[in-house]
Amino acid sequence: MSEDLSILTRAAAPADQTLSYGTHPDQVADLRQGARGAQLPLVVVVHGGFWKPAYDRSHAQAMSAALAVAGWSVLTLEYRRIPGQPQATVQDIASALTTLVPQVAPHNGEVLLIGHSAGGHLVLWAAAALALPTLRGVVALAPAADLRLAHGLQLGSGAVQSFLGSDPESQPTLDPMNLRAPAIPVTIIQGDDDEVVPPAVAKSYCKAFPDTRLVALPGVGHFALIDPLTPAWSAVLEALQTLSGNQPASALSD
Repeated sequence: MSEDLSILTRAAAPADQTLSYGTHPDQVADLRQGARGAQLPLVVVVHGGFWKPAYDRSHAQAMSAALAVAGWSVLTLEYRRIPGQPQATVQDIASALTTLVPQVAPHNGEVLLIGHSAGGHLVLWAAAALALPTLRGVVALAPAADLRLAHGLQLGSGAVQSFLGSDPESQPTLDPMNLRAPAIPVTIIQGDDDEVVPPAVAKSYCKAFPDTRLVALPGVGHFALIDPLTPAWSAVLEALQTLSGNQPASALSD
């Protein structure tokens, strides 16, 4: 299918604050405060882009701004994306979560992670690999959840090989498929027409971890999941609301 790529360059309301968690220019995060932030978990957004340096958090700003408008306080992470140095990436995710989250207000003391594509891989990795006592749930949007399968499919023109600097078998601890099942609820939202990260990748993860909730969206591609102007966006909001313990908007209107 033909993907609408306008979300990748769409302007958004600026963040309220940019925070640093290290000295590298990419060790920063944008904070947006939502009107209901004190009553809800903090939403931490991890952007995608196949771990490539060409893609930064700018394409997640419209998504983050929409979440803030919906009431959430939102922290949008940047992280180092250095081909062949995956440890820099995962170290940044770990450092940002352990350093910044305790400093951010308002929120109710809990955290939800949401990541798209490669960011989906990173939030699934974080949920399994890190001890995050405040983490309430994870939403992974079209995640590159199975590095071995993604490598075999040559997704992103060999993005897994470029990210790792080797094949996935040589770095098993970076593949969520080789880690323990997350101790918190995980929802994967996947477009059935996604050709960037096809549904087979999400299905592979769900087969390995059957407690995962899979939301399959017919007729939806890869980028609609991060676009607040598409019908798919309602599934993202519903997943966050459900994981937070709040009824989704559709239930509240019944």
